[in-house]
Amino acid sequence: MLETSVRLLRLLALLQARPVWSGAELAGRLEVTTRTVRNDVERLRILGYRVESATGTSGGYRLGAGGALPPLLLDDEEAVAVAVSLHAAASGTVSGIEETSLRALTKLQRMLPPRLRHRTGALRAATVSVAGRGPVVDAATLTAIAAAIRDHERLRFDYRGHDGTEGARVVEPHRLVYTGRRWYLLAWDTGRDDWRTFRADRITPRTPNGPRFAPREPPGGDAAAHVVRGAGSRGWRYPARVRLHAPIEALAERLAPAAGLLQSVDEDTTVLETGGDSLHDLAGFLGSLDVEFTVLEPAELRDHLRVLARRYASAAGDA
Repeated sequence: MLETSVRLLRLLALLQARPVWSGAELAGRLEVTTRTVRNDVERLRILGYRVESATGTSGGYRLGAGGALPPLLLDDEEAVAVAVSLHAAASGTVSGIEETSLRALTKLQRMLPPRLRHRTGALRAATVSVAGRGPVVDAATLTAIAAAIRDHERLRFDYRGHDGTEGARVVEPHRLVYTGRRWYLLAWDTGRDDWRTFRADRITPRTPNGPRFAPREPPGGDAAAHVVRGAGSRGWRYPARVRLHAPIEALAERLAPAAGLLQSVDEDTTVLETGGDSLHDLAGFLGSLDVEFTVLEPAELRDHLRVLARRYASAAGDA
């Protein structure tokens, strides 16, 4: 027979591992009677854990969300994942959680056994984050958007456009998408009766939210692809479509999602929808891919490449 304290920890771990357990299943795992399981559940409730129970054939025990956050039990891989995520959050693109993330990471580091502390320390020392180059989003804004998506409630907010103008929007939020550089909200704009992509750092939520809605199918069936297409091309001053003479598998390994949308043409050809704030930067980016390419649009980019070609030929001493 396990000691009560050890048994409670094992019971808590089981409840966190699966949504619902029957009393008989828990008794079998813990090698005790169902009466002991009921008593242990009551002990967990006294400690602050909200353990819900239901009777009947579909009943059982489940761990609910309580008013206070009780201790969590993490296995080795979960602990490493949380530590790495907190480290990334401390230097990421969500404002207002950097200090909180560092405090939580410090507490977690104290509790990690030496073998896990070594793994997380080595990973942090070997990686460098460049996420801070993107615009910073307030954590409360992301939380408000995510809650509206979860509850299928219309979202009301003030939005600052690319040209600096501001206006009120009412949307049916579908997904938050992070491209590695910016946070975007894909939503159905009720005022424009169409899908729109909004930069989260330009959103100021209003309260309360609007009425509930029935979710729609995202454009093309893929919210992330739709956002990447807009973020990688139409979001730039100079959107572009370029035919790259390389297979999509090789390019996907080298290009981040924020670079644009890749579409396979055949085994050796891929179309990239991308863009840039200047023609010079866009030309430099395409040249850095180290593959043959053909500019489909815009014509201004082709003209700029001709200027660069003459300049480079002159620099090489060619007539």
